[in-house]
Amino acid sequence: MTLLKNEKSLVVPGTVIAKGLDFLPGSGSYRSGDEIRSKYLGLVRLKDKLVSIAPLNGVYMPKPGDGIVGVISEMQATFWIVNINSPYDAIMQLGEASGDFIDLQKTDLSSIFDIGDVIFAKILSVTKSKHVNVTMNDYRAKKLTGGMILYINSSKVPRVIGKEGSMIEIIKQKTGCQIVVGQNGVVWIKGEKEALAAKAVMLIEKESHVSGLTDRVMKLLEGV
Repeated sequence: MTLLKNEKSLVVPGTVIAKGLDFLPGSGSYRSGDEIRSKYLGLVRLKDKLVSIAPLNGVYMPKPGDGIVGVISEMQATFWIVNINSPYDAIMQLGEASGDFIDLQKTDLSSIFDIGDVIFAKILSVTKSKHVNVTMNDYRAKKLTGGMILYINSSKVPRVIGKEGSMIEIIKQKTGCQIVVGQNGVVWIKGEKEALAAKAVMLIEKESHVSGLTDRVMKLLEGV
């Protein structure tokens, strides 16, 4: 068995990523004989022997200053790994998790952020090799408890938010939900009408290019 492309390598459709029957094709890849090839222009993702491709079309590419909704996926001795709905996971160092001093001898990191916790954070930095760091040291940053999360194409985020926040404000008012939209295409919704709010967000994503969208969203929310 031979792995021809490394994790996060950029590949075009048809690129041979691995040879041998020990590897398995995942999302965005397929088997051709004893080879695994890419279906898309995208980035290679490897998990054990599973080979997947994250397509570049609509994939969130983090930029410093972006406000994102992330999910804590792992904990290490002095940092957390955050899933930011991107080909690149992010690191949150201990000093970026809180403005207060944290004594590691007395503090269990899971009491601050645990695996599965949802946060609204800011992209602090992105290196040339795509190492991403996030921070909670921002006035907007907070832990998001309860509710549900929804994944949309990150390129549709401006349409979901609307001009000066007009579209998302309509959904909040009509459903009574709290809604946080990350620039990474992750939407957190909490309230009694979460399902209705989610339907409205998905409608906007699907029909963002069609005129009269606000009217259709209003009809959906009002049950017309």
